[in-house]
Amino acid sequence: MPVLTKGKSSTGRIWVYVRDDKRFGGQAEPGTVLYYSRDRAGEHPQARLAGYSSIFQAHAYGGYGGYGKLCNPGRNAGPILEAACWVHARRLFFVMADLAENARRKMQGKKPAVMSPLALEAVRRIDALFEIERGINGDTPEQRRTGRQELSAPLVRRFGNLNA
Repeated sequence: MPVLTKGKSSTGRIWVYVRDDKRFGGQAEPGTVLYYSRDRAGEHPQARLAGYSSIFQAHAYGGYGGYGKLCNPGRNAGPILEAACWVHARRLFFVMADLAENARRKMQGKKPAVMSPLALEAVRRIDALFEIERGINGDTPEQRRTGRQELSAPLVRRFGNLNA
Protein backbone atom coordinates (compact mmCIF):
# COMPACT_ATOMS: atom_id res chain seq x y z
CA MET A 1 0.00 0.00 0.00
CA PRO A 2 1.28 3.53 -0.72
CA VAL A 3 2.53 5.43 2.34
CA LEU A 4 3.26 9.16 2.33
CA THR A 5 6.65 9.88 3.90
CA LYS A 6 8.29 13.35 3.94
CA GLY A 7 6.94 14.56 0.62
CA LYS A 8 7.23 11.27 -1.24
CA SER A 9 5.40 8.00 -1.43
CA SER A 10 6.86 4.63 -0.51
CA THR A 11 5.34 1.17 -0.39
CA GLY A 12 4.30 -0.37 2.92
CA ARG A 13 2.91 -3.84 3.57
CA ILE A 14 -0.23 -5.07 5.22
CA TRP A 15 0.08 -8.54 6.75
CA VAL A 16 -3.28 -10.27 7.03
CA TYR A 17 -3.84 -13.07 9.53
CA VAL A 18 -7.17 -14.89 9.25
CA ARG A 19 -8.87 -17.62 11.23
CA ASP A 20 -12.14 -19.06 9.94
CA ASP A 21 -12.87 -22.70 10.60
CA LYS A 22 -16.67 -22.44 10.70
CA ARG A 23 -17.21 -24.10 7.32
CA PHE A 24 -14.91 -26.92 8.43
CA GLY A 25 -16.79 -27.62 11.65
CA GLY A 26 -14.79 -25.28 13.92
CA GLN A 27 -16.62 -23.61 16.80
CA ALA A 28 -14.47 -20.47 17.23
CA GLU A 29 -15.66 -17.19 15.76
CA PRO A 30 -13.84 -16.08 12.59
CA GLY A 31 -11.28 -13.34 12.99
CA THR A 32 -8.93 -11.16 10.97
CA VAL A 33 -5.95 -9.16 12.20
CA LEU A 34 -4.06 -6.66 10.05
CA TYR A 35 -0.51 -5.50 10.75
CA TYR A 36 1.47 -2.83 8.94
CA SER A 37 5.19 -2.91 8.17
CA ARG A 38 7.45 -0.89 5.94
CA ASP A 39 8.79 -3.98 4.13
CA ARG A 40 8.29 -7.72 3.48
CA ALA A 41 11.07 -8.86 5.78
CA GLY A 42 10.55 -12.26 7.37
CA GLU A 43 11.11 -10.82 10.82
CA HIS A 44 7.55 -9.41 10.84
CA PRO A 45 5.56 -12.66 10.64
CA GLN A 46 8.20 -14.41 12.74
CA ALA A 47 7.73 -11.86 15.55
CA ARG A 48 3.94 -11.76 15.34
CA LEU A 49 3.57 -15.54 15.25
CA ALA A 50 6.40 -16.35 17.68
CA GLY A 51 4.02 -18.01 20.14
CA TYR A 52 1.80 -19.71 17.57
CA SER A 53 1.67 -23.48 17.27
CA SER A 54 -0.88 -25.24 15.06
CA ILE A 55 -1.72 -25.52 11.36
CA PHE A 56 -0.49 -22.71 9.13
CA GLN A 57 -1.22 -21.89 5.51
CA ALA A 58 0.44 -18.94 3.85
CA HIS A 59 1.01 -17.40 0.49
CA ALA A 60 4.41 -18.66 -0.61
CA TYR A 61 5.97 -15.35 -1.53
CA GLY A 62 9.63 -15.67 -2.46
CA GLY A 63 9.73 -19.42 -1.87
CA TYR A 64 7.95 -19.11 1.48
CA GLY A 65 10.13 -16.10 2.33
CA GLY A 66 9.33 -14.72 5.74
CA TYR A 67 7.23 -17.68 6.77
CA GLY A 68 9.84 -20.36 6.19
CA LYS A 69 11.45 -20.18 9.63
CA LEU A 70 8.04 -20.54 11.28
CA CYS A 71 7.85 -24.13 10.08
CA ASN A 72 11.19 -25.18 11.61
CA PRO A 73 10.44 -28.18 13.86
CA GLY A 74 12.70 -26.91 16.67
CA ARG A 75 10.77 -23.69 17.35
CA ASN A 76 10.41 -22.78 21.03
CA ALA A 77 6.64 -22.26 20.74
CA GLY A 78 6.16 -25.76 19.36
CA PRO A 79 5.69 -27.11 15.86
CA ILE A 80 3.70 -25.52 13.08
CA LEU A 81 2.23 -27.91 10.56
CA GLU A 82 2.36 -26.37 7.10
CA ALA A 83 -0.82 -26.70 5.09
CA ALA A 84 0.63 -26.30 1.61
CA CYS A 85 -1.40 -24.56 -1.07
CA TRP A 86 -2.14 -26.49 -4.28
CA VAL A 87 -3.44 -23.28 -5.89
CA HIS A 88 0.07 -21.83 -5.99
CA ALA A 89 1.55 -25.04 -7.38
CA ARG A 90 -1.24 -25.26 -9.96
CA ARG A 91 -0.62 -21.69 -11.12
CA LEU A 92 2.95 -22.56 -12.15
CA PHE A 93 1.84 -25.64 -14.09
CA PHE A 94 -1.04 -23.66 -15.61
CA VAL A 95 1.49 -21.19 -17.02
CA MET A 96 3.73 -24.01 -18.29
CA ALA A 97 0.73 -25.67 -19.95
CA ASP A 98 0.02 -22.26 -21.50
CA LEU A 99 -3.71 -22.68 -20.93
CA ALA A 100 -4.29 -18.94 -20.56
CA GLU A 101 -2.51 -18.19 -23.84
CA ASN A 102 -4.48 -20.88 -25.65
CA ALA A 103 -7.75 -19.47 -24.31
CA ARG A 104 -6.75 -16.03 -25.66
CA ARG A 105 -5.81 -17.54 -29.03
CA LYS A 106 -9.14 -19.37 -29.22
CA MET A 107 -11.04 -16.14 -28.48
CA GLN A 108 -9.12 -14.46 -31.31
CA GLY A 109 -9.95 -17.29 -33.71
CA LYS A 110 -6.32 -18.41 -33.89
CA LYS A 111 -4.92 -21.93 -33.87
CA PRO A 112 -4.00 -23.12 -30.35
CA ALA A 113 -0.31 -23.37 -29.46
CA VAL A 114 1.37 -26.64 -28.51
CA MET A 115 1.03 -27.27 -24.77
CA SER A 116 3.37 -29.06 -22.37
CA PRO A 117 1.70 -32.45 -21.87
CA LEU A 118 3.32 -32.94 -18.44
CA ALA A 119 2.20 -29.52 -17.21
CA LEU A 120 -1.29 -30.17 -18.54
CA GLU A 121 -1.39 -33.51 -16.70
CA ALA A 122 -0.26 -31.76 -13.49
CA VAL A 123 -3.12 -29.25 -13.83
CA ARG A 124 -5.60 -32.11 -14.34
CA ARG A 125 -4.34 -33.94 -11.26
CA ILE A 126 -4.48 -30.85 -9.07
CA ASP A 127 -8.00 -30.16 -10.35
CA ALA A 128 -8.94 -33.68 -9.21
CA LEU A 129 -7.71 -32.79 -5.71
CA PHE A 130 -9.84 -29.63 -5.78
CA GLU A 131 -12.87 -31.73 -6.72
CA ILE A 132 -12.27 -33.98 -3.71
CA GLU A 133 -12.04 -30.91 -1.45
CA ARG A 134 -15.36 -29.59 -2.80
CA GLY A 135 -16.91 -32.96 -1.97
CA ILE A 136 -15.75 -32.99 1.66
CA ASN A 137 -16.23 -29.28 2.33
CA GLY A 138 -18.48 -28.86 5.37
CA ASP A 139 -17.72 -32.32 6.77
CA THR A 140 -16.29 -32.68 10.28
CA PRO A 141 -12.51 -32.52 10.62
CA GLU A 142 -12.40 -36.29 11.15
CA GLN A 143 -14.49 -36.93 8.03
CA ARG A 144 -12.29 -34.59 5.96
CA ARG A 145 -9.15 -36.30 7.23
CA THR A 146 -10.56 -39.73 6.33
CA GLY A 147 -11.66 -38.48 2.91
CA ARG A 148 -8.26 -36.99 2.22
CA GLN A 149 -6.45 -40.15 3.30
CA GLU A 150 -8.70 -42.37 1.19
CA LEU A 151 -9.15 -40.16 -1.88
CA SER A 152 -6.44 -37.49 -2.01
CA ALA A 153 -3.41 -39.32 -0.61
CA PRO A 154 -3.19 -41.81 -3.51
CA LEU A 155 -3.37 -38.93 -6.01
CA VAL A 156 -0.67 -37.00 -4.18
CA ARG A 157 1.60 -40.07 -4.07
CA ARG A 158 1.14 -40.49 -7.85
CA PHE A 159 1.83 -36.83 -8.44
CA GLY A 160 5.58 -37.39 -8.24
CA ASN A 161 5.33 -39.56 -11.35
CA LEU A 162 3.30 -37.65 -13.94
CA ASN A 163 3.73 -40.52 -16.41
CA ALA A 164 1.76 -42.91 -14.15
